[in-house]
Amino acid sequence: MEMSMPPPQIYVEKTLAIIKPDIADKEEEIQDIILRSGFTIVQRRKLHLSPEHCSNFYVEQYGKMFFPNLTAYMSSGPLVAMILARHKAISYWKELLGPSNTLVAKETHPDSLRAIYGTDDLRNALHGSNDFAAAEREIRFMFPKVIIEPIPVGQAAKDYLNLYVTPTLLEGLTVLCKEKPADPFIWLADWLLKNNPNKPKLCHNPATEEP
Repeated sequence: MEMSMPPPQIYVEKTLAIIKPDIADKEEEIQDIILRSGFTIVQRRKLHLSPEHCSNFYVEQYGKMFFPNLTAYMSSGPLVAMILARHKAISYWKELLGPSNTLVAKETHPDSLRAIYGTDDLRNALHGSNDFAAAEREIRFMFPKVIIEPIPVGQAAKDYLNLYVTPTLLEGLTVLCKEKPADPFIWLADWLLKNNPNKPKLCHNPATEEP
């Protein structure tokens, strides 16, 4: 009796790339370099972020000396966010970018994008995700509706649920018990939409989409 085997699943790694505000006018030539380097641009957005939006995106840098300057820089004008895909997209994009400090990049990696387009240690022209976890978070932040592959299964799925889903769900259920709404299902659905941890939390000055 022959056993039918499922078709092989091929996952193409994705990473987030950002062309920062001070070089947004170089988008066309940078995209040309990206495509010639073997990447596919899966999605692209041009938007102007608020300082609050930038603070949420760079939350891991909160408290560092350069944090206020970083959020001011990133909210100073329109930027271009892109999802890039190719084999080992994260490491290849980081290699193409060069060191995060532009001054170091100019000395050690003069052909890198940051050496070519960057100005100093803060204004380094472009952003790239550090690893798969960062890429997943950052892509969901900039593109909330996108599906990240591979979709986790088994223990990876349990870990993902415990880390990202269960805490939010428990918080929502706790508030639900206190509120006791007439229609708990609709109330919880609305609450989860408003408190989605992968959705940018903006209070007063939301990001504005650019053409």
